[in-house]
Amino acid sequence: MQVKDLFDLSNKTAIVTGGGRGLGEIMAHAIAEAGANVVVCSRDLKACEAVSDALVKKGVYSLAYECDVTVKEDIEHVVDETVKHFGTIDILINNSGTSWISPILDMPADKWDKVMAVNVKGVFLFSQAVAKVMAKQKSGKIINIASVSGFGGTLESFMNTTAYNTSKGAVMTFTKDLAVKLAPHNIQVNAIAPGFFPTKLSKPVLDHFSEPVLARTPAGRIGEENDIKGATLFLASQASNYIIGHTLVIDGGMTALA
Repeated sequence: MQVKDLFDLSNKTAIVTGGGRGLGEIMAHAIAEAGANVVVCSRDLKACEAVSDALVKKGVYSLAYECDVTVKEDIEHVVDETVKHFGTIDILINNSGTSWISPILDMPADKWDKVMAVNVKGVFLFSQAVAKVMAKQKSGKIINIASVSGFGGTLESFMNTTAYNTSKGAVMTFTKDLAVKLAPHNIQVNAIAPGFFPTKLSKPVLDHFSEPVLARTPAGRIGEENDIKGATLFLASQASNYIIGHTLVIDGGMTALA
């Protein structure tokens, strides 16, 4: 097999949650450009339809569905429809996420629950549903989107997002455990931990703390589209067949600082 064949996703089918905007949209384009058919889903159906239309113009098949990743029935509908239309599910990117900014001493319990439901429970439910399909076909790739904030604490003056940080740490641990459980089925589970990219979730931090962020980033810039596209394609393709339970950090060197 030649190197270019390792990254070819022709005739593969992928689901991207939270695919209507931000990193989800970028990752959907990345795997579509490698030949995969892509199902995009989120609570914002119109946004997903717009992305899906753009993907079709790239020569692949694409569908869009409304889906709340905290609702099992919504997930099962997306999974069932994907199998109905394409026959298989080869790639799942668990990208849907949310956050809540609040001092820890004042954080409402219901907001904590919401963040955990979307960022952790949603990843579990979608992975479980798709893994049942992948186990039958004896192949698959699951990519969970974590964050560098999941590696430890952040100063209150910088990122008052305790629930988000905690949830992303949980995603990385879940990735390792799920990877071990599913490896015998030839399913590779890994995660991507982005640093700062220009997304809706990162906007409040970048709007007020862009200088400190850049000062703590050896690359001297925030992430760009191509920075996430290459990593996504790598973990979605045959090139990563022997990588199991890994969290790939894409942060311009932020976590490499002593």
